[in-house]
Amino acid sequence: MEKFTIICPCCEATLTIDAQTGALLAHEEKKKVLGSFEDLKSNLEKQKEARENIFAQEMSSMKDRERLLEEKFKEAMKRAENEPLTPFKNPLDMD
Repeated sequence: MEKFTIICPCCEATLTIDAQTGALLAHEEKKKVLGSFEDLKSNLEKQKEARENIFAQEMSSMKDRERLLEEKFKEAMKRAENEPLTPFKNPLDMD
């Protein structure tokens, strides 16, 4: 009886298949390496720091956003003062 041993490219499980029938004889999942509690704790702390940094960046950009919007509004008001007071003509109404 001839068997093939194949490693799954997706989950890296070991599959044993019968050569004649193509039937799956055995399936052995890849053993997962468990980290220590200290490793998990340090990873959580790193993730927390990253979230806090992103939050601080967003808060500073929101403070700066108000000033930028105010400058854009003033610039638009200056352009509106220089344009003539003709009403907008919709091209679809020209029929």
